[in-house]
Amino acid sequence: PLQPLQAKPVPKRSGASRKKTREPGVASSLIKKIFRHYVKMPVARDAFKIVEKCSVKYFKRLSSDLEAYTRHAGRKTVEMADLEVLMRRQGLVTDKMPLCVLIERYLPLEYRKLLIPIAVSGNKVIPCK
Repeated sequence: PLQPLQAKPVPKRSGASRKKTREPGVASSLIKKIFRHYVKMPVARDAFKIVEKCSVKYFKRLSSDLEAYTRHAGRKTVEMADLEVLMRRQGLVTDKMPLCVLIERYLPLEYRKLLIPIAVSGNKVIPCK
């Protein structure tokens, strides 16, 4: 006669089949867009791969330096002062070339409004600290 159905055992997943977690990075399309903007000529794929590797290394070093400056100051949050110290050490910000001039020269208007304080009517300063 009829026998009861038995459930088949589900095989256990091995740890090797899991996807590796990747650390977040800068999108290669963004790096390509920025690089093409400044180069203003076609770039070979192999040359772009080298530029992408250098950009990743640069941003890793930049973030670790900012982290070190923040820890040294006894804080847990990176502030604009940390970035300015880093840019001074790199030689980008000097007495003749202050950070505000770099911001005005290279960033779009919507970012400038966020970074440079502006006095408006009503005795208010934007952005507020």
